[in-house]
Amino acid sequence: MKTLRIIVALLALTFSAFVHAGPVNINTANAQSLSKNIKGIGLKKAEAIIAYREKHGEFKTVADLTKVKGIGKKLLQKNEGLLIVKLPVK
Repeated sequence: MKTLRIIVALLALTFSAFVHAGPVNINTANAQSLSKNIKGIGLKKAEAIIAYREKHGEFKTVADLTKVKGIGKKLLQKNEGLLIVKLPVK
């Protein structure tokens, strides 16, 4: 029984390493999605991103996230490839 638990745990870890929701569009994602998918931020910081976006408009680049208080270049580096900016087609 112990061996079975170890095998199940190893399979779960292996599977979770391959499951990825894909890039997060910082112009459309809600606070829950941002906090879940951006490494290094919680719900409060995600809400700050939303508040900044609502006040100043959509982000033009991922680097614009550094305009949000408490978000720096290191956080962007940690999330490189996970964040995207897609502007709506007009």
